[in-house]
Amino acid sequence: MKNYTITVNGNVYDVTVEEKGAGTAPVAAKAPVAAPKAAPAPAAPKAAGAGSIQVKAGAAGKVFKVEANVGQSVQAGDTVLIIEAMKMEIPVVAPEAGTVASIDVAVGDAIEAGAVLATLN
Repeated sequence: MKNYTITVNGNVYDVTVEEKGAGTAPVAAKAPVAAPKAAPAPAAPKAAGAGSIQVKAGAAGKVFKVEANVGQSVQAGDTVLIIEAMKMEIPVVAPEAGTVASIDVAVGDAIEAGAVLATLN
């Protein structure tokens, strides 16, 4: 038996897998509990000049503050937005230098981990 920890859409599951034999596929001994279903958030419209560099959320939460403006130049590591998750403020930073092409969320929006929050050129 092997134990694994997996993350699916920001939810963490501990899974135990039993190996049946040399040529067979592992069988899950304990299935993860399904996360409660939430209504999908409508996709924010992209600005006409949306950029090719995506700024994504590292965790699910709520948009707390927008730090950058469209047209603003940012360096890698500069804070673009701040999200609130589990009573903590988490900065979402630019993955590389560029100019903010679009901000695709508004303060108060609920977001999922991995969601595109802004784009850069």
